Amino acid sequence: MDALLELDAVSATIANVAVLRGISVRLQRGTTVAVVGRNGAGKTTLLRLLMGFVPRHGGRVRFDGRDLAEVPARLRASLGIGYAPEDRVLFPSFSVEENLRFPCTTTGMARPAIAARLQQTLAIVPELQPLLGRSGAALSGGQGKMVALGRAIMAGERLVLLDEPFQGLAPVLAQQYGASLQRLQQLRPELCVLVTESNRSLLKDIPDVTLVLERGAITA
Repeated sequence: MDALLELDAVSATIANVAVLRGISVRLQRGTTVAVVGRNGAGKTTLLRLLMGFVPRHGGRVRFDGRDLAEVPARLRASLGIGYAPEDRVLFPSFSVEENLRFPCTTTGMARPAIAARLQQTLAIVPELQPLLGRSGAALSGGQGKMVALGRAIMAGERLVLLDEPFQGLAPVLAQQYGASLQRLQQLRPELCVLVTESNRSLLKDIPDVTLVLERGAITA
């Protein structure tokens, strides 16, 4: 089977420090892949590189056979890639529903398709339903992470990137987040999910594959 996402000897340097060193992995459609490692191992940089926010200094990234270097960062959501950063980054003046719809609106998706995508997202993350009318500025940190997950699902028709999603979540919210990921796997069986975490135990049995990132390199 052809991989959806391929990284071949990918390296990245920030402020003259090598953060990613020769990473080569293949991510298949329909799999949930975890990248675990200590803080500072390069997990966030890896996801930011895939989104085009950090430049490559070596290697190649292909998405469904296409070199991602050809696609500007602002257009990567239009490829069906959703991203939930660790710090959420919601629009505080938007309602939760507007935050959820935003990536689909900016990529030119038709209104009926956005509405259908929103209904499926609410089925995957039902905790968002009572928050839809609330301002993005009026959310707790945990609620913000749930909204960021929903926004990534809205955009991520083919690939969803989740950066340290369980860090800082109260136990109840962590359980709800994990249940949402399981529903996501069930309702979108062709979707590829890449999730990073510092604490492997928080992921429980969610990933199909677990990779270890240490000092910027995949070690297992």
